[in-house]
Amino acid sequence: MQLGLIGLGRMGGNMRERLRAAGHDVVGYDPRPDVTDVDSPAALAGALAAPRVVWVMVPSGAVTRDMIEQLAGVLEPGDLVIDGGNSRYTDDAPNAELLGEQGIRYVDCGVSGGVWGRANGYGLMAGGTAADIERAMPIFDALRPDGPREEGFAHAGGVGAGHYSKMVHNGIEYGLMQAYAEGFELLEAAEVVDDVPAVLRAWSRGTVVRSWLLDLLVRALQEDPGLEELSAYVDDSGEGRWTIEEAIVHAVPLPVISAALYARFASRQDSSPAMRAVAALRQQFGGHAVQKAAGPSGAPGETAGPGPGAPGG
Repeated sequence: MQLGLIGLGRMGGNMRERLRAAGHDVVGYDPRPDVTDVDSPAALAGALAAPRVVWVMVPSGAVTRDMIEQLAGVLEPGDLVIDGGNSRYTDDAPNAELLGEQGIRYVDCGVSGGVWGRANGYGLMAGGTAADIERAMPIFDALRPDGPREEGFAHAGGVGAGHYSKMVHNGIEYGLMQAYAEGFELLEAAEVVDDVPAVLRAWSRGTVVRSWLLDLLVRALQEDPGLEELSAYVDDSGEGRWTIEEAIVHAVPLPVISAALYARFASRQDSSPAMRAVAALRQQFGGHAVQKAAGPSGAPGETAGPGPGAPGG
């Protein structure tokens, strides 16, 4: 099958190679001359036989929206666009409407697998009509992992369902990573445990907490046993926030995912204003000892001791 693929970064580039290895004819476009096959979206459209299928794999938001608008101007009625990036599901209906005005079909697809997907395959969650999904099925089958289709691909529902499913998937991912990270920190803090990497590695088989994420943590610790080469600053790409916002709309409690997202926020603070306020309040109401701010040299400041008879808190 012939496919146009827009966006040849870490995932898009690997997807192109996996599809080509499966025998598909992939024409890729990327602004970077060293990786692209053609020099523009218009040239991509010209290189594909109608009716075309074009997969978009670019950053979510304005970049995706701009690319959808460009494709609306260069594709033809009967063509199909698949947005495989991490778009917010609320962007899918407007994208489908924009393309639909030109007679162009639209499918959204959540893609999981990261940089390992080229070798292991990608988990896929698609949204769109049954006819559009079936039309692209040879591409989905080539991208998903080997094995039963239902264990690596889902037609989740109508337009938007694929990206909604991927959003929830990523929210769960936040919680899982945070749980492993907290367990790692507690093991590191316990004097009774001498070999933390060995313990985590022993969990890799037979235990109820085994998973691919755990395997990746074991791999990271083999490369850097104390993780000392990394900063504790952790970014987020938006899906965790969107998951929590949806939970509020539907009144679904998500304490684990929420806490995991807030832990990432906390990781970006050298000095928390909230914790300084708590320290100030403890000092004000009870005269409790507090740690003064670091001086110009960066050295810790003095400790202000508690007053006589300081109450608890």
